[in-house]
Amino acid sequence: MNPVLQASHADMASPATASTPPCALETRGLCKRYGAIEVTRNVDLRIERGARHALIGPNGAGKTTFVNLVTGVAAPTAGSIYLDGRDVTQASPQKRVAGGLARTFQINTLFTELTVAENVAIPLGQRMGIAWKLWGKPAHHAGVVEEAAALLEQLGLLPLASRRVNQLAYGQRRMIEIAIALALKPQVLLLDEPAAGIPNGESGMILDLLERLPEDISILFIEHDMNLVFRFAKKITVLVEGSVLTEGAPADIRVDERVRNVYLGRRHG
Repeated sequence: MNPVLQASHADMASPATASTPPCALETRGLCKRYGAIEVTRNVDLRIERGARHALIGPNGAGKTTFVNLVTGVAAPTAGSIYLDGRDVTQASPQKRVAGGLARTFQINTLFTELTVAENVAIPLGQRMGIAWKLWGKPAHHAGVVEEAAALLEQLGLLPLASRRVNQLAYGQRRMIEIAIALALKPQVLLLDEPAAGIPNGESGMILDLLERLPEDISILFIEHDMNLVFRFAKKITVLVEGSVLTEGAPADIRVDERVRNVYLGRRHG
Protein backbone atom coordinates (compact mmCIF):
# COMPACT_ATOMS: atom_id res chain seq x y z
CA MET A 1 0.00 0.00 0.00
CA ASN A 2 1.14 3.54 -0.70
CA PRO A 3 2.96 4.98 2.36
CA VAL A 4 0.73 8.04 2.20
CA LEU A 5 -2.27 5.83 2.84
CA GLN A 6 -0.58 3.91 5.64
CA ALA A 7 0.26 7.02 7.63
CA SER A 8 -2.18 8.25 10.23
CA HIS A 9 -2.66 11.04 12.69
CA ALA A 10 -1.61 8.65 15.44
CA ASP A 11 1.93 8.64 14.08
CA MET A 12 2.33 12.28 15.03
CA ALA A 13 2.94 13.39 18.60
CA SER A 14 0.61 15.93 20.18
CA PRO A 15 2.03 18.88 22.10
CA ALA A 16 2.20 18.37 25.85
CA THR A 17 -0.06 21.30 26.62
CA ALA A 18 -2.76 23.16 24.75
CA SER A 19 -3.95 26.30 26.48
CA THR A 20 -5.95 27.21 23.38
CA PRO A 21 -7.59 25.09 20.69
CA PRO A 22 -4.98 24.07 18.11
CA CYS A 23 -4.84 26.06 14.91
CA ALA A 24 -4.60 24.35 11.55
CA LEU A 25 -0.86 24.94 11.18
CA GLU A 26 1.70 26.49 13.51
CA THR A 27 5.44 26.99 13.58
CA ARG A 28 7.37 27.92 16.72
CA GLY A 29 10.86 29.33 16.59
CA LEU A 30 11.50 27.79 13.20
CA CYS A 31 15.10 28.17 12.01
CA LYS A 32 17.12 26.88 9.09
CA ARG A 33 20.85 27.33 8.63
CA TYR A 34 23.12 26.28 5.81
CA GLY A 35 26.55 26.53 7.38
CA ALA A 36 26.91 30.10 8.61
CA ILE A 37 23.97 31.32 6.53
CA GLU A 38 20.64 31.54 8.35
CA VAL A 39 17.80 31.59 5.86
CA THR A 40 14.93 31.10 8.31
CA ARG A 41 15.17 32.99 11.58
CA ASN A 42 12.96 32.13 14.53
CA VAL A 43 9.69 32.20 12.57
CA ASP A 44 6.49 31.95 14.61
CA LEU A 45 3.43 31.60 12.40
CA ARG A 46 -0.15 30.56 13.11
CA ILE A 47 -2.55 29.58 10.36
CA GLU A 48 -6.04 29.55 11.82
CA ARG A 49 -8.77 27.18 10.69
CA GLY A 50 -10.35 28.40 7.50
CA ALA A 51 -7.61 31.02 7.06
CA ARG A 52 -6.83 32.85 3.85
CA HIS A 53 -3.25 33.74 4.75
CA ALA A 54 -0.63 35.18 2.41
CA LEU A 55 3.13 35.00 2.89
CA ILE A 56 4.87 37.78 0.98
CA GLY A 57 8.31 39.31 0.78
CA PRO A 58 11.07 40.26 -1.63
CA ASN A 59 13.05 37.66 -3.54
CA GLY A 60 15.46 35.92 -1.19
CA ALA A 61 13.26 36.51 1.85
CA GLY A 62 13.13 32.79 2.62
CA LYS A 63 9.52 32.11 1.67
CA THR A 64 10.14 28.93 -0.30
CA THR A 65 12.56 27.63 2.33
CA PHE A 66 9.90 28.19 4.98
CA VAL A 67 7.33 26.22 2.98
CA ASN A 68 9.89 23.46 2.37
CA LEU A 69 10.36 23.19 6.12
CA VAL A 70 6.61 23.04 6.75
CA THR A 71 6.09 20.32 4.14
CA GLY A 72 9.08 18.21 5.20
CA VAL A 73 11.14 18.75 2.06
CA ALA A 74 13.84 20.27 4.29
CA ALA A 75 14.57 19.67 7.98
CA PRO A 76 14.71 22.64 10.36
CA THR A 77 17.84 23.45 12.33
CA ALA A 78 15.66 24.42 15.28
CA GLY A 79 12.02 24.96 16.12
CA SER A 80 8.80 22.99 15.85
CA ILE A 81 5.96 22.50 13.37
CA TYR A 82 2.42 21.59 14.40
CA LEU A 83 -0.37 20.37 12.16
CA ASP A 84 -3.77 20.42 13.84
CA GLY A 85 -1.99 20.53 17.19
CA ARG A 86 0.25 17.54 16.46
CA ASP A 87 4.02 17.87 16.32
CA VAL A 88 5.08 16.90 12.79
CA THR A 89 8.59 18.35 12.94
CA GLN A 90 10.15 14.93 12.38
CA ALA A 91 7.36 13.49 10.22
CA SER A 92 8.00 12.55 6.61
CA PRO A 93 6.35 14.52 3.79
CA GLN A 94 4.07 11.51 3.19
CA LYS A 95 2.87 11.50 6.78
CA ARG A 96 2.20 15.22 6.61
CA VAL A 97 0.08 14.68 3.50
CA ALA A 98 -1.81 11.91 5.30
CA GLY A 99 -2.25 14.30 8.23
CA GLY A 100 -4.01 16.82 6.03
CA LEU A 101 -1.29 18.97 4.43
CA ALA A 102 -1.08 19.46 0.65
CA ARG A 103 1.08 21.70 -1.51
CA THR A 104 0.61 22.37 -5.20
CA PHE A 105 4.37 22.35 -5.71
CA GLN A 106 4.57 18.81 -4.34
CA ILE A 107 1.92 17.39 -6.63
CA ASN A 108 3.35 15.27 -9.44
CA THR A 109 3.78 16.94 -12.80
CA LEU A 110 0.57 16.84 -14.79
CA PHE A 111 0.22 13.96 -17.21
CA THR A 112 -0.19 16.01 -20.35
CA GLU A 113 -1.43 13.13 -22.52
CA LEU A 114 -4.26 12.34 -20.10
CA THR A 115 -7.49 14.25 -19.72
CA VAL A 116 -8.19 16.64 -16.88
CA ALA A 117 -10.56 14.10 -15.29
CA GLU A 118 -7.93 11.37 -15.50
CA ASN A 119 -5.32 13.60 -13.86
CA VAL A 120 -7.68 14.35 -10.97
CA ALA A 121 -8.63 10.67 -10.71
CA ILE A 122 -5.07 9.57 -9.95
CA PRO A 123 -4.81 11.17 -6.47
CA LEU A 124 -8.44 10.30 -5.79
CA GLY A 125 -7.73 6.65 -6.50
CA GLN A 126 -4.62 6.81 -4.35
CA ARG A 127 -6.58 8.33 -1.48
CA MET A 128 -9.33 5.72 -1.80
CA GLY A 129 -6.81 2.88 -1.86
CA ILE A 130 -7.64 1.77 -5.38
CA ALA A 131 -4.66 -0.06 -6.84
CA TRP A 132 -3.99 0.80 -10.47
CA LYS A 133 -2.91 -2.71 -11.49
CA LEU A 134 -5.76 -4.51 -9.76
CA TRP A 135 -8.62 -2.24 -10.74
CA GLY A 136 -7.40 -0.63 -13.94
CA LYS A 137 -7.14 3.12 -14.25
CA PRO A 138 -8.69 4.95 -11.28
CA ALA A 139 -10.56 7.10 -13.82
CA HIS A 140 -12.58 3.98 -14.74
CA HIS A 141 -13.74 3.30 -11.16
CA ALA A 142 -17.30 4.52 -10.54
CA GLY A 143 -16.59 6.11 -7.16
CA VAL A 144 -13.56 7.94 -8.50
CA VAL A 145 -15.40 9.15 -11.59
CA GLU A 146 -18.21 10.59 -9.49
CA GLU A 147 -15.93 12.37 -7.03
CA ALA A 148 -13.70 13.74 -9.79
CA ALA A 149 -16.72 15.19 -11.57
CA ALA A 150 -18.06 16.68 -8.33
CA LEU A 151 -14.71 18.29 -7.52
CA LEU A 152 -14.30 19.76 -10.99
CA GLU A 153 -17.86 21.08 -10.92
CA GLN A 154 -17.29 22.68 -7.52
CA LEU A 155 -14.29 24.53 -8.93
CA GLY A 156 -16.00 25.51 -12.18
CA LEU A 157 -13.68 23.25 -14.18
CA LEU A 158 -16.13 20.58 -15.31
CA PRO A 159 -16.19 21.87 -18.92
CA LEU A 160 -12.50 20.97 -19.09
CA ALA A 161 -12.94 17.41 -17.78
CA SER A 162 -12.64 15.60 -21.12
CA ARG A 163 -9.87 17.77 -22.55
CA ARG A 164 -6.28 16.60 -22.61
CA VAL A 165 -3.95 18.66 -20.46
CA ASN A 166 -1.71 19.42 -23.43
CA GLN A 167 -4.64 21.31 -24.97
CA LEU A 168 -4.96 23.70 -22.03
CA ALA A 169 -3.57 27.19 -21.56
CA TYR A 170 -0.95 27.63 -18.84
CA GLY A 171 -3.39 29.30 -16.47
CA GLN A 172 -5.81 26.42 -16.84
CA ARG A 173 -3.04 23.97 -16.02
CA ARG A 174 -2.32 25.85 -12.80
CA MET A 175 -5.97 25.51 -11.86
CA ILE A 176 -5.85 21.77 -12.49
CA GLU A 177 -2.85 21.52 -10.15
CA ILE A 178 -5.00 23.09 -7.42
CA ALA A 179 -7.81 20.64 -8.18
CA ILE A 180 -5.36 17.74 -7.84
CA ALA A 181 -4.21 19.07 -4.47
CA LEU A 182 -7.84 19.28 -3.32
CA ALA A 183 -8.37 15.66 -4.36
CA LEU A 184 -6.15 14.72 -1.40
CA LYS A 185 -8.79 16.20 0.98
CA PRO A 186 -6.35 18.52 2.77
CA GLN A 187 -7.07 20.48 5.91
CA VAL A 188 -4.26 22.88 5.03
CA LEU A 189 -3.44 23.84 1.44
CA LEU A 190 -0.14 25.53 0.58
CA LEU A 191 -0.15 27.37 -2.74
CA ASP A 192 3.24 28.30 -4.12
CA GLU A 193 2.67 31.30 -6.40
CA PRO A 194 -0.59 30.10 -8.01
CA ALA A 195 -0.56 33.04 -10.46
CA ALA A 196 3.11 32.73 -11.47
CA GLY A 197 3.64 32.83 -15.20
CA ILE A 198 0.01 33.61 -15.94
CA PRO A 199 -0.68 36.58 -18.24
CA ASN A 200 -2.36 39.54 -16.56
CA GLY A 201 -5.52 38.95 -18.51
CA GLU A 202 -5.85 35.44 -17.08
CA SER A 203 -5.03 36.10 -13.41
CA GLY A 204 -8.68 36.81 -12.67
CA MET A 205 -9.59 33.19 -13.28
CA ILE A 206 -7.14 32.13 -10.57
CA LEU A 207 -8.90 34.45 -8.11
CA ASP A 208 -12.27 33.05 -9.17
CA LEU A 209 -10.99 29.54 -8.51
CA LEU A 210 -9.51 30.45 -5.12
CA GLU A 211 -12.81 31.96 -4.05
CA ARG A 212 -14.51 28.64 -4.84
CA LEU A 213 -12.28 26.68 -2.46
CA PRO A 214 -14.10 25.17 0.54
CA GLU A 215 -14.27 27.61 3.45
CA ASP A 216 -13.12 25.00 5.98
CA ILE A 217 -9.76 24.52 4.23
CA SER A 218 -6.96 26.66 5.66
CA ILE A 219 -4.90 28.27 2.91
CA LEU A 220 -1.37 29.62 3.09
CA PHE A 221 -0.15 31.04 -0.19
CA ILE A 222 3.02 32.63 -1.47
CA GLU A 223 2.33 35.18 -4.17
CA HIS A 224 4.00 38.16 -5.85
CA ASP A 225 0.80 39.38 -7.53
CA MET A 226 -0.21 41.98 -4.96
CA ASN A 227 -3.60 42.56 -6.56
CA LEU A 228 -4.39 38.90 -5.96
CA VAL A 229 -2.97 39.02 -2.43
CA PHE A 230 -4.96 42.05 -1.34
CA ARG A 231 -8.18 40.76 -2.89
CA PHE A 232 -8.01 37.23 -1.49
CA ALA A 233 -6.00 37.25 1.75
CA LYS A 234 -7.58 38.01 5.10
CA LYS A 235 -4.21 38.09 6.83
CA ILE A 236 -0.70 38.74 5.52
CA THR A 237 2.71 37.86 6.95
CA VAL A 238 5.71 39.74 5.57
CA LEU A 239 9.00 37.85 5.54
CA VAL A 240 12.30 39.72 5.08
CA GLU A 241 15.74 38.09 5.25
CA GLY A 242 14.26 34.99 6.85
CA SER A 243 12.46 36.84 9.66
CA VAL A 244 8.88 38.01 10.14
CA LEU A 245 8.84 41.77 9.65
CA THR A 246 5.18 42.21 10.47
CA GLU A 247 1.80 40.57 10.20
CA GLY A 248 -1.73 41.88 9.93
CA ALA A 249 -4.82 42.61 7.88
CA PRO A 250 -4.31 43.62 4.24
CA ALA A 251 -5.42 47.20 4.92
CA ASP A 252 -2.75 47.56 7.61
CA ILE A 253 -0.01 45.93 5.55
CA ARG A 254 -0.76 48.17 2.59
CA VAL A 255 0.03 51.36 4.57
CA ASP A 256 2.86 49.99 6.73
CA GLU A 257 5.92 52.13 5.99
CA ARG A 258 8.34 49.31 6.76
CA VAL A 259 6.63 47.04 4.27
CA ARG A 260 6.52 49.77 1.65
CA ASN A 261 10.21 50.45 2.10
CA VAL A 262 11.36 46.86 1.71
CA TYR A 263 8.76 45.50 -0.70
CA LEU A 264 5.51 47.20 -1.65
CA GLY A 265 7.11 50.53 -2.48
CA ARG A 266 8.92 48.85 -5.34
CA ARG A 267 5.61 47.73 -6.78
CA HIS A 268 3.01 50.27 -5.73
CA GLY A 269 5.08 53.36 -5.07
